[in-house]
Amino acid sequence: MTTIEKTGAEPSARVEDNGGPLLEVRDLHVEFHTRDGIARAVNGVNYSVSAGETLAVLGESGSGKSVTAQAIMGILDMPPGKIPQGQILFRGEDMLTMAPEERRKIRGRRIAMIFQDALSALNPVLSVGYQLGEMFRVHQGLSKKDAKAKAVELMDRVRIPAAKERVNDYPHQFSGGMRQRIMIAMALALEPDLIIADEPTTALDVTVQAQVMDLLAELQREYNMGLILITHDLGVVADVADKIAVMYAGRIVETAPVHELYKRPAHPYTKGLLDSIPRLDHKGQELYAIKGLPPNLLKIPTGCAFNPRCPKAQDICTTEVPPLVQVTEEDGTELPGRGSACHFWKETIHG
Repeated sequence: MTTIEKTGAEPSARVEDNGGPLLEVRDLHVEFHTRDGIARAVNGVNYSVSAGETLAVLGESGSGKSVTAQAIMGILDMPPGKIPQGQILFRGEDMLTMAPEERRKIRGRRIAMIFQDALSALNPVLSVGYQLGEMFRVHQGLSKKDAKAKAVELMDRVRIPAAKERVNDYPHQFSGGMRQRIMIAMALALEPDLIIADEPTTALDVTVQAQVMDLLAELQREYNMGLILITHDLGVVADVADKIAVMYAGRIVETAPVHELYKRPAHPYTKGLLDSIPRLDHKGQELYAIKGLPPNLLKIPTGCAFNPRCPKAQDICTTEVPPLVQVTEEDGTELPGRGSACHFWKETIHG
């Protein structure tokens, strides 16, 4: 679960029958060895997700969101990637210590992933029905005929019109929104316990985004799945997430229940992300933007990695890495599930 100093825990949420989380990521580190040096993409990430729960992982490109997901799925390119330390516990078992064959049994069957670029993820020379049916042929030993029937059922389930007639069509014959529905169908094929959705609405227009997110939320409730939603768009997660983990330079810098984070951010980076969202009551005003660029992962700044861009930065921010600490009210009352990795979180949330 998310490590928060002083309390060491986050509040209980919806959990599976055994009372524990589906997935726990503990002190995960991922680095890439390149000719220019070591790029430290993930630096001690801790989070958890339970059955029926949605965790949204937010941050700019390069913050380590997708690399963490790839490490969970076991699809990192190694080399150059390397996991020097950490644990990835699925139902209490560390997947990093499993034999490759055991991990393959989990991938796809019990943990599935929806990729952000459906056109690249789908094979362009195979029909969508063949690709959907492959899950059943490989994992359940179904015949081609029965697998195709299952593919039609899945396409109907994710509301692709005329599924029976379109099951033999190829990916390029579908719109972007329909291809994303096919990716969702593929992830759902074996009714996994957990789905990781990596930017599932990228490049889709706002109306289609809403449809895809509504579909994901509906299917999650139906199957009581855990969902990790990776995105850089705060607007996408407002109505679907239970809790949020904000990442910057490979670390989690803030955790909070979704609505609490929107009302009172406790980290300057989160506040900057929220301030950059267009608002109807600011019509005609210039949009806010966080100054500067995300850090080079080969040369992450000392101290707090956000300090070169932070309006609250002081000398301590350049020398000491702030731990993720329990956030409290001004009277010291702990705020459940809230953590911030900022030396001046009090000034941010109470200022």
